[in-house]
Amino acid sequence: MDAGTTRRRSPSSSAKPTSITAGQSDAPTVSRILLGTQLRRLREDAEITREAAGHHIRASHAKISRIELGRVGFKERDVADLLTLYGVTDDAERTAILDLMHQANMRVWWQKHSDLLPNWFETYLRLEQVAKVVRTYQLQFVPGLLQTEEYARAVIGHGHSRSAEELNRRVMLRLERQEMLYTPEAPHLWAVIDEAALTRPFGPVRVMRDQLRHLLEVSAAPNIHVQVLPFRSGAHAAAGGSFSILRFAEPDLPDVVYLEQLTSAVYLDKRAEVEEYMLIMERVTVQSETPAQSRETLRRLLGEL
Repeated sequence: MDAGTTRRRSPSSSAKPTSITAGQSDAPTVSRILLGTQLRRLREDAEITREAAGHHIRASHAKISRIELGRVGFKERDVADLLTLYGVTDDAERTAILDLMHQANMRVWWQKHSDLLPNWFETYLRLEQVAKVVRTYQLQFVPGLLQTEEYARAVIGHGHSRSAEELNRRVMLRLERQEMLYTPEAPHLWAVIDEAALTRPFGPVRVMRDQLRHLLEVSAAPNIHVQVLPFRSGAHAAAGGSFSILRFAEPDLPDVVYLEQLTSAVYLDKRAEVEEYMLIMERVTVQSETPAQSRETLRRLLGEL
């Protein structure tokens, strides 16, 4: 895995529409992000500010920012008006961009759970579903993509007053997220888990036993690497908290750092910021046990329960 460098943004001078293969399962997500990127390039090439673009479509500069980041749906009238403002008059180019907009507005699998999802987490789902590499350091919990059903139920239900129906739906959503790891085009997941997360019990002892067994099982998959950061490592570079780094196959999409908070999240995609987190991830990876050593630690912890 190429973990030592970050992907550079493509030059902003190119605004040629990018097409998405028909039938691609992740087409809505990729289309949304690519369309936002193309609209940003067109705006910058036309030397138009976000404020001016927002005023033109009767919106704020913040909405233009969300559109360009692919974090909201698109209205055909808005896109058409922006293309006119940016000087895009060629019929073929306008049609290609509007076709991309229609792909971007297609339904996604988690839309049935949209009432449970804050906008900031739906953004993460969109990114996660099209990432080719997901690197994550987790301090408090086993990563959501590697949780068992009962462990997820214990974590999601802890400290919250939720109906049985809502709890079940949230657990099912988490399990459905995991399905991408077992598809032909599965991403590469590299998870560094702090020993604290593996020794902090959620639910009865059997829940943690099953969770540790599950980690042993899935870590044998070729696209899943699990490393344990043991207590004996002492202070480490990621002491500030959990984070994830997502990398994409599309050259137009920059790497993204995801920092989840209690009621919101922060997304970083500036090259300098991403490189700083990539360096932290590299250091934590070195301080952690190797995947083989980590499997031995998981067996030891399982035997101690």
